[in-house]
Amino acid sequence: MRTVTQEELGGPEVLKIGETERPEPGAGEILVKVHAAGTNPVDWKVRTHGGLLGDRPPFTVGWDVSGTVEAVGFGVRLYRVGDEVFGLPRFPQFAGGYSEYVTAPTRHFAPKPAALSHVEAAALPLAGLTAHQALVDIARVEPGQKVLVHAAAGGVGHLAVQIAKAKGAYVIGTASAAKHEFLRSIGADEVIDYTAADFGELLSDLDIVIDAFGGDDYTARSAKVLRDGGVLVTLPGPAELAEPEQARIASGFMLVEPDLNGLKAIAELVESGKLTPTVSETYALEDAAKAQESLASGRTIGKIVLTVA
Repeated sequence: MRTVTQEELGGPEVLKIGETERPEPGAGEILVKVHAAGTNPVDWKVRTHGGLLGDRPPFTVGWDVSGTVEAVGFGVRLYRVGDEVFGLPRFPQFAGGYSEYVTAPTRHFAPKPAALSHVEAAALPLAGLTAHQALVDIARVEPGQKVLVHAAAGGVGHLAVQIAKAKGAYVIGTASAAKHEFLRSIGADEVIDYTAADFGELLSDLDIVIDAFGGDDYTARSAKVLRDGGVLVTLPGPAELAEPEQARIASGFMLVEPDLNGLKAIAELVESGKLTPTVSETYALEDAAKAQESLASGRTIGKIVLTVA
């Protein structure tokens, strides 16, 4: 099968297209023929710094996939050959998503929403599960609550805006002015240009902050706009908070997990018309390096997806 591998850490130029043996599904696993593979910031960060569990090259990045079941392993009853699925295989271990085939446990996938193409579905798993787990599982968002989403037009952010709205929240998003119209079109009640104004001076008494931007400064300012007992979820990595804020709010870093029920919940939001992934660019598998260059620029609205099959 075709796959994108790297033999060393470095820039986009270390990504090489090559051929390798097609994997076989183990017990409780399925083999998926990948039609499209989503890209995420973790892809280029791992390419540059190594795996989240300390892994070093050679490896193949990529975790978002949408495709069809090609084979099933021993004991599998959840899917049949030919089923269309999307998922987040094996994260944070390597799944080799930038490939023509991947294997993983059945419950790392869910039936693909019929309303979406494979390209659109591949934009959902990692970012969608991150947003859903942060808002629903951790923050337990409720109708009428005020939610602030940083980097609201990005991969996680634009899905978090829609999920929060679907749950009945009042949603505020931070983004550059050029992205405000997009954010309003997907349901944001209020938008703030972080390049022209300090959200910390404009907001207060919020219930939830989803920090997809990261950094100690952003985290500290985000904590201050929360009410006592509010919830701050940081996504790019752990950040330090002053002791008074640690005692006043619930805060911490969240690492997304593969989750069948979460994927099903996301699919239900899609089918009900409450959640639509935005794919701003697509690249062929052979152009994975170009896709990661664009992704790392930070200018993307929504997601960038690789077309595979």
